[in-house]
Amino acid sequence: MRTVLRWALGVFMLFAGTSHLRSPDAFLGQVPAWIPMRAPIIWVSGVIEIGLGLAVLLTRGARRRTAGRALAIFLVGVFPGNLYQAIAGTDAFGLDTPVKRWGRLLVQPVLVAAALWSTGAWPGRPERADT
Repeated sequence: MRTVLRWALGVFMLFAGTSHLRSPDAFLGQVPAWIPMRAPIIWVSGVIEIGLGLAVLLTRGARRRTAGRALAIFLVGVFPGNLYQAIAGTDAFGLDTPVKRWGRLLVQPVLVAAALWSTGAWPGRPERADT
């Protein structure tokens, strides 16, 4: 189950990251208009998502745990953008209703937990040589 979740999360991150690069305008609703250089921020976050997705999928052992922690930190770091989108009511990345925008905020902690658990980086979990 852990491996399936890790692969699903990694593929999701690859999809999200490439979507940032292919259609940056679709993500403008997540970045407040008063922030300068919105498009480059979206591109950089896309590249980071691709890198984290690959790291979660391709690394092993301690590096995989580090990738899981980095992904969890990234997901926490983008939370303010998701919160902004929900409060402002902007449409982005298919989130075009209040239920979808606010619902994603509820999913965010689940994604953080999934990143940690599926990579063996869950706090307090004993180190295993085969992860």
